[in-house]
Amino acid sequence: MRVLSGLSVLSLLAGVYASSLDLKIPSSNATVDVRVFNVANGSIVNSANTLFAPILPGRETANVPLYSFLIEHSQKRLMFDLGTRTDPQNFAPSVASLFTSGIIQLEQQESFKDIAELLQDGGNSPYQHRRRHLEFFVSLKVPWLKLSQGDMSKFSNSTELIIGSETDTRTYPTFPNATLQTSDLADRKVTKIDFTKANLTFSGLNAIDYFGDGSFYLVNTPGHLPGHLTALARTTPTTFILLGGDTFHHVGEARPRPLFQQNFPCPAHLLEESKSAISTDFFWSPLSRDGAFDMLSRSRQFLAISDQPDSFYADPVTAQVSLEKLAKFDADPDILVLVAHDLSLRSYLPYFPAYLNHWKARGLKEANVWNFINTSNPAFIFSPT
Repeated sequence: MRVLSGLSVLSLLAGVYASSLDLKIPSSNATVDVRVFNVANGSIVNSANTLFAPILPGRETANVPLYSFLIEHSQKRLMFDLGTRTDPQNFAPSVASLFTSGIIQLEQQESFKDIAELLQDGGNSPYQHRRRHLEFFVSLKVPWLKLSQGDMSKFSNSTELIIGSETDTRTYPTFPNATLQTSDLADRKVTKIDFTKANLTFSGLNAIDYFGDGSFYLVNTPGHLPGHLTALARTTPTTFILLGGDTFHHVGEARPRPLFQQNFPCPAHLLEESKSAISTDFFWSPLSRDGAFDMLSRSRQFLAISDQPDSFYADPVTAQVSLEKLAKFDADPDILVLVAHDLSLRSYLPYFPAYLNHWKARGLKEANVWNFINTSNPAFIFSPT
């Protein structure tokens, strides 16, 4: 989901990079502002196995927030992810059926506002036709077969859509099984990003400098669906937020890993709690004993991307490769990784109108990256219930 206009690729500065782990991100003083909305909360009922594995007894339902990110660069404003629409029955039938069947349920469906309403409340109305001053950057990487697209009919025709070149743009009703509707794309500019022309590579992932000044990069992370994209936003000259979209759905798919543990040691109280809290019937490490899990000797992440026939990943093998490459971003003290449905952070993110730019100075990452193994956090799923 990206609007690409006047693209120029930043030349690499010899030997000078911004990331502490040397991800080959060129240095720059240009930044963007990042703000986040928690548009809605939902559940994948009795189908967590379509997202990740293993699923422990009693953990068959996955609870997920639906985040939307507002990116601001000078006069331009862009959206990354749109949450969901308030009337999911009006999605294309192939998607609406997930709601009508009860597989996907939204909390407080009668009262929540979609991102268009939230933007309007905040003074950023998508109905405004100020194309020179307001440009929306809208995701069609479609988590859960389009849940992150929201209701495009509420955005003016001047709103451009940026998608990966492999995105399936077939629409309903011409194609009965399509996940998009004709109204999603009609009468608006749609730009496809071709990463075969990318001149930048971060941790093995092709990247494109969107604004041409090093403030915002589009990153190719295939696997969830064809054309899936993520974004790397520079929030200060030396810190970043990686908007991971649906590269993974639970941070246990990325953590702990050795480099992550090295840069973010697990707090002592969680190390102690995890000994009895994390089931050794399902999770193990070299120094674990039956009934006594050892976190420090755990060398790989807890969860894997689902490879079930009904998985929400079109290509689980490719998705796992993308995740492996993103894991280095997650281990970097200068990069905050935010995926579209991270439940572990739901109560800790500073939401709109607050800004996320100074996340490192505020200790947001350091204080919360181990939330997911805290038994009081809703993201804890590592013991049977």
